[in-house]
Amino acid sequence: MTVTRRHIQIALGLLWLLDGALQLQPYMFTSGFAHQIIEPAAAGQPAVVAAPVHWAAHQINAAPVLMNIGFALGQLLLGAGLLWARTARWALAASIGWALAVWLLGEGLGGLAGGHTLMLTGAPGAVLLYALAAVLAWPERVPRQGRPGHRRRSDLPPSTWAAPAWAVLWTGGALLQLLPGNGAVPAIASAADDAPGPLASLDRALASVLTGHATATTVALAVVMAAVGLGALAPRPWRTTAAWTGTLLALAFWTLGQGAGLLTSGQSTDPNTGPLLVLLAVAVLSARSHPGARTAPRETARAPEPGPDDVGAPPVREPST
Repeated sequence: MTVTRRHIQIALGLLWLLDGALQLQPYMFTSGFAHQIIEPAAAGQPAVVAAPVHWAAHQINAAPVLMNIGFALGQLLLGAGLLWARTARWALAASIGWALAVWLLGEGLGGLAGGHTLMLTGAPGAVLLYALAAVLAWPERVPRQGRPGHRRRSDLPPSTWAAPAWAVLWTGGALLQLLPGNGAVPAIASAADDAPGPLASLDRALASVLTGHATATTVALAVVMAAVGLGALAPRPWRTTAAWTGTLLALAFWTLGQGAGLLTSGQSTDPNTGPLLVLLAVAVLSARSHPGARTAPRETARAPEPGPDDVGAPPVREPST
């Protein structure tokens, strides 16, 4: 099956619905949401990043129930809007704005400004990847066959910028891995403190095995991550290998460093970056080869015209002869 922008939109819609459901957990209606989930994002950040996070935490703490109802409804509406083809384009635009706002106010830019964060533990922030996936799934503007003007189509492959975006993401993650104090082994050991029981045991066991090879593990992981990023810019066989390797790494990160998004903790607001990285890998595998490439829609004068918005419309086929 060919994965299209519409498929990416549906996957994003389901993820937003999950986020909305997580926002309805009882803990989120208490002041703990502000003090234990939002405020920690400001730790170790420069003042220009920390100040908006503290402001957001203060606003939430002033009316936690009302604010949280708004957050939950907003995310549920985004998810529903993405699942309905007619509203998908508007929901994509809204989700990009929402995600970027949460990335600043709720995640402190994913900790990037502080320099002490890793893809292994959730950098560059899940909501930034929501925004990136929405951009890659944006309906493409194509000419109308035999008629003036253009229309939007979501039945085409994901944006050709999927591979360059993937390359920036993974090579940036490799550079973060090599910064002082950002060792992979200590991060895995630290992740055990919050992970569910079985995953916590796995984290501790792996950290114990790798303790004597911490530097080599960090460097080797950085090299593999850089190869995953740059491989997406190479011809198709290498790009496919890079995407599949990135998928395996994303699942490993999600398990070892992210505690499967802590979904059973009662305090998780999203599944973390692991599932989003897998979704981006799918976009890389399905996208056309390079930015600027175009695939002309197959239409004839005899083919029926799609609806006014054309979002999620099925591909138009030439009549058989």
